[in-house]
Amino acid sequence: MTQRKNGLTDERSRPPSQMRRTGWIGAIAAIGAPALAGLLVALTMPRGPVDAAQALAVMVTGLVVGLVAGLGLRSPWAMVLAPVVYGVVFELGRSGVSGPLVDAPTFQTTFGVLALILGRGVHALLAFLPMIAGAIYGRALGQRLLPSPGSAGAPGAVGYVVAGLLTLATVGLAVLILLPARTPPLTGSDGEPLPGSIATLEKVRLGGHDQWISIRGQSTDNPVLLYLSGGPGQSDLPFSRVLFEDLTEDLIVVGWDQRGTGKSYPALDPVSTLTLDRAIEDTAELSRYLIDRFDEERIYLLGESYGTFLGVLTLQRYPELYHGYVASGQMVDPLETTRRLHQDVLAYAAETGDEELAAQMQAFGEPPYQNSMANAYVMGYYEALATPYTPPRAYLEKGRAAGIGPWGVLAQEYRFMEKLGVLRGLMDLFDVMWPQMLDVDFRQDVTRLEVPVYVLDAEHELVARRDLALAWFELLEAPQKRIYAIENAGHSVAFEHFEELHRILREDVLPETYPTPDGGQ
Repeated sequence: MTQRKNGLTDERSRPPSQMRRTGWIGAIAAIGAPALAGLLVALTMPRGPVDAAQALAVMVTGLVVGLVAGLGLRSPWAMVLAPVVYGVVFELGRSGVSGPLVDAPTFQTTFGVLALILGRGVHALLAFLPMIAGAIYGRALGQRLLPSPGSAGAPGAVGYVVAGLLTLATVGLAVLILLPARTPPLTGSDGEPLPGSIATLEKVRLGGHDQWISIRGQSTDNPVLLYLSGGPGQSDLPFSRVLFEDLTEDLIVVGWDQRGTGKSYPALDPVSTLTLDRAIEDTAELSRYLIDRFDEERIYLLGESYGTFLGVLTLQRYPELYHGYVASGQMVDPLETTRRLHQDVLAYAAETGDEELAAQMQAFGEPPYQNSMANAYVMGYYEALATPYTPPRAYLEKGRAAGIGPWGVLAQEYRFMEKLGVLRGLMDLFDVMWPQMLDVDFRQDVTRLEVPVYVLDAEHELVARRDLALAWFELLEAPQKRIYAIENAGHSVAFEHFEELHRILREDVLPETYPTPDGGQ
């Protein structure tokens, strides 16, 4: 038997039958490894990796699969075969799962393209970068251990350069994934953290699922304000940190990434238990936690858009938990609002002569839409439907200075995978929760609350929303209710006019509702 200088057996010296057997074994391994990996990932991560641990697991799996495929085939085709087999088996293995990021891609809207990138695109990046690099290294190792005269030979200089670049990209991506999240401290004029203040990001267990909250206040002796963000599916942790900073003088401001949003996106599944009723119970459970933690009798609720919807339903069920309620962008009847917006977009298309827009709206059909992407498409015309206005300078300046980026994804509150969760939650949670909201009309279902109500009425809110909110407010019975007309304001009035919100809380809400040490208000 001929020996190579390194002591390894030259495959040319082996019988042809053994060579064929080795080739078949290698081919089976090259196909079986990615197939098995794709199936295991489909069963354990049907939406793809959703947190740091899963992302790293997929990257390691991709590297191992690539090594096995390259070692088995000893051919450049391993770089193609392994990702294709993995991807096909993964898609087949998760065929019972649905959602915007899982369903067949659609390119009708920007949100459809974004869904493809955030779902399949991110997964492919995490799996295929190390998989292709591993295939190159595996091929080189295979040629060294079992050189074959009929194979393409070891990778050349270009192959090793490509493998090196892929390795650097993989390592860099892993480092990004591992970077921690944080929230900056509340500081005084000297730049040092304020004594007695609190500024934390914390994980809490609600309804059997891990969810994240931010807690910020200049004193832990202050009343507690729980902020409910919009959507459903929106994560506002950085926005509430930046724009509600003044509120921390008088309140402990708690932001919450609800189940399936932002930092809490990994808690999305099982969606069968992600119901409107469960969301109400989670809100009450978090409220009780805050009451116990800060030794309060009750707390305050501030809702924004969907947060007002969830807030009102929680107030109706558990009024004993709350001193008062402040509404920004109050929702009343989601289905009626959607119907009005549908007609408004059609009218806009007629006014502007946009035949393509009109055809698309007619293709969607009358609400409720069958595809949540239709709602996203309509949302893209909100600015066109609104009357023009200029938000306060303080809001614009704070927004520019914060550097938190679109949807807050550049904020330090999020780790890499959580940044993706911000955008994924906007789609997936909306798809799950929105249909459950369409049977509710506060004008019939919630005409009385046992909690003081303070509504911010934005002058430039969309008519399809504002008219319903004003009608509901007139019908509503409450121990006390006030409405504040806010000029130069749109849907996110609490953010745009955070200074006015602070004044209302300090001068009206707290004096009228928060018990004083002598037992009065």
